[in-house]
Amino acid sequence: MFSLNIWGYLEDKILNSAILTIVVPCFNEEEVLPETVIKLSGILEQLINKEKISKDSKVLFVNDGSQDQTWNLIQKFTEQYKIITGIKFSRNYGHQNALLAGMTVAKDYSDMIITIDADLQDDVNAIPQMVDKYLDGYDVVYGVRNDRQTDTFFKRKTALAFYGVMKKMGVQMVPNSADYRLLSQRAVASLLKYKERNLFLRGMVPLVGYRSTNVYYVRKERFAGKSKYPLKKMVNFAFDGITSFSIAPIHVIFDLGVLIVLVGIVMMGYILIQKILGDVVSGWSSLMISIWVLGGVQLISISVIGEYVGKVFSEVKQRPRYVIEEDDFTKNVEVKKKQ
Repeated sequence: MFSLNIWGYLEDKILNSAILTIVVPCFNEEEVLPETVIKLSGILEQLINKEKISKDSKVLFVNDGSQDQTWNLIQKFTEQYKIITGIKFSRNYGHQNALLAGMTVAKDYSDMIITIDADLQDDVNAIPQMVDKYLDGYDVVYGVRNDRQTDTFFKRKTALAFYGVMKKMGVQMVPNSADYRLLSQRAVASLLKYKERNLFLRGMVPLVGYRSTNVYYVRKERFAGKSKYPLKKMVNFAFDGITSFSIAPIHVIFDLGVLIVLVGIVMMGYILIQKILGDVVSGWSSLMISIWVLGGVQLISISVIGEYVGKVFSEVKQRPRYVIEEDDFTKNVEVKKKQ
């Protein structure tokens, strides 16, 4: 009986000491930020009151070079709420780098880290379920949409097509999941060992391994402001994901080249037969079509190969992924250590 009581006491101490940091990348989010702070701080306080996480848990906003009042609001909320803190980039470095910076800064301080966008489309009420899964022993918990009803028909079909293409190319991804996930401290440490500059975290996280599970939720409409991922940016993001994780497009180019050569051989045989039969007519249309088609194929091929060369160029320079101009998070942690 005594040993059981000791075990229960130790288990309570372990659970209560688990520090959660919620990393929220922000780019021009002044319209939605006040509501985001209310929602996330409410969830953290709820978990702290239930003694599922430590009272030292934080919401870490990463200001990704915003041009509006986002950083001023973050600083204001840092003064109002003990659990709110933030870091500021010197300029815009992109959503993926903002996520990575938040995890890097918070890694040594946190037992678990949750990443979520500031627009409140991902249901914050799934966070307690993620924490429960962590306490059950999972290192990676993916937030997965249970449907795509809030998407347009075009976006829904193209998203499903993208996941299908990635799967065929051998990239292990969790369908209908974005950058809403929980990672344990050791999972984050393993993820940060991947040093590439061309980041596609949705494909990188599954490479880490460890025990993982899913939490399902209904994705909502954006609370306020405009989407930071219009169609053009989404297409570029998808293309980056494909070229960062697979050389399949180069294989497709090779196959296309072989196919064109075979078609050329067939056409050459056809022309020779026609010449023997004396039925030769100079065809301006067929000539022009051939030139345009082959020219287009060559340009596409060069572009795809150039994309890979460009990524190699970007990687070998080893430039920093981001520069942090202000870091309130580390200051707060250092103050706590001194106290």
